[in-house]
Order: sequence, then structure tokens, then C-alpha cells
Amino acid sequence: MKQIIGIDLGGTTIKGGLIEGQNLVKEEVADTRAPEGGEVTLTVLKDVIRKLKTDKTHAVGIGVPSVVDRKKGIVYHVQNIKDWDEVQLRRLLEEEFNVPVHIDNDANCFAMGERIYGVGRQFENFVGITLGTGVGGGIIQQGKLLKDANTGSGEYGEMPYLDGILEQYCGSFFFTNNYGTTGYEVALKAGQGDKKALEIMREYGKHIAVLVKMIVLTVDPQAIIFGGAIAKSLPLFKESMYGHLIDFPYPNSIKNLKIVGSELNHSGILGAAALCY
Repeated sequence: MKQIIGIDLGGTTIKGGLIEGQNLVKEEVADTRAPEGGEVTLTVLKDVIRKLKTDKTHAVGIGVPSVVDRKKGIVYHVQNIKDWDEVQLRRLLEEEFNVPVHIDNDANCFAMGERIYGVGRQFENFVGITLGTGVGGGIIQQGKLLKDANTGSGEYGEMPYLDGILEQYCGSFFFTNNYGTTGYEVALKAGQGDKKALEIMREYGKHIAVLVKMIVLTVDPQAIIFGGAIAKSLPLFKESMYGHLIDFPYPNSIKNLKIVGSELNHSGILGAAALCY
């Protein structure tokens, strides 16, 4: 059976996996060494791929936190990695490993992973949203990833909102900046019935409702699939979110919309691998 390598290239770690069929059969994790950047990070990436590659490996997919020229395989201004302002990543890796390399934005990879491996298999049109430090999105239309010009579609977290951008209210900054704690700690206390934590999650749900409105007004999908660390707390803010969607001008769109959490483990790796299909 043919194998695919999926790489989730982050600012802190590089996570790689060898995929055979629907199964992750091997995993490698390494420090990105982002402050050193440049050739150092590239060497780490090559080492991860080298440890995973076998004679059966026929392609490599890579998700990066940046915009990408899909045709040329060039990544631009990779977040939090020094000197990765313009890297001919596809050419460098194809020359090294002699297999096709596919590269895209990491949020797009999440959406593709859901389409190939996750709950997105049941939807032809959906938006995958990662709720973590950042808020990124990937748009699936007619079963395929939207082929935009610079892989930047769905970056709803960058939309202006209140005194900043939506990411500050829908990502982890909401908890750290406003309450001096983490989303994990709030969710833990809310799950135990703590009144203050429950109130924070209700406030968070109000901001997520704004995100949902923006998505529906721009692409009107069948579903929104939330992934990332904060998405695990969906049951704690879902009621508040729906409560703040009551005033949506097209109520039938909300009625028909499915809002679900990802059930995938290793979504970054699987999403990157999905680029090879």
C-alpha cells in the first residue's frame, strides 16, 4: 500500500506522520528551532521527513502558517520562524527526496483533513476553523479546497472587530488578555460548575457567534467544523453562541447550518497528508 507523509510545520514544533491508507503508522516530532530559522529549520524539516520516508512513500504534504504560492511551492512570511520570508520549499524538498511535495496554508490543511479523514466527509460545502492561539479557516466547496490566489481565504481571525481583530476575541488571547488565564483552565472550572468560568464561556460564545455570522454571510456553508484546543470546549459555549445568532437576518441559514467539533486526532498531520489526494 502506498504511503504519504504529512507535515504540520509550526513555529514551535514540526510534527510529521507516515500515513498508510487511513492510518497513521509512524510519527516524528522535532523542535522547529524557529529563533535560528533559515537553514537550521530547513535541516530539521528534512531530518523529520528522512526518518519517516520509506520505499513506499509516494508524496509529501506540508501545512505551513503562512501564505503559499501553490503552483511554485514557495512559502512567504512564515509566522514565528526567522528568515523564512521567501522559501522555495517545494523545489528544495523535491530535489532532496525525489517525490512530489504539496504545500498549503495550515488552516486549509485542517479543512482538507476533515474532508478526507474526518466529519467533513459528510459535507460538500463547509468551513473548517481552528481555534487556538490564532483563528484560521479553510473553505471546502463542492468537495474541494477553494483554489484562491494566495491561500489566504478563510482567515476570519484577521477581520476587524471591536477594538482589534476577531482573533483577539475568538482565540486564546480572549482568555489571557481579558482574564489572565488560559482557555484550558476556564474550561476545566466551567466543567466543574464554577459560575465565573461559566460566565466567561458565555461571553466567549457571543464572540464566536460573530465569527459564525461572518462565515455564513460570505460562503453560506452546510457546516462549520471547529478544531484546535479551544474547540474541545464547544459544549460549554454552544448555547450562548446560538443565543447570539437569533438576530441573524437570514434565520433559515442558521437553522440549516451544522456546527460541530472535529473528532480527528493528529489533524495537522492528516490535513497536510490530505493535500496529496
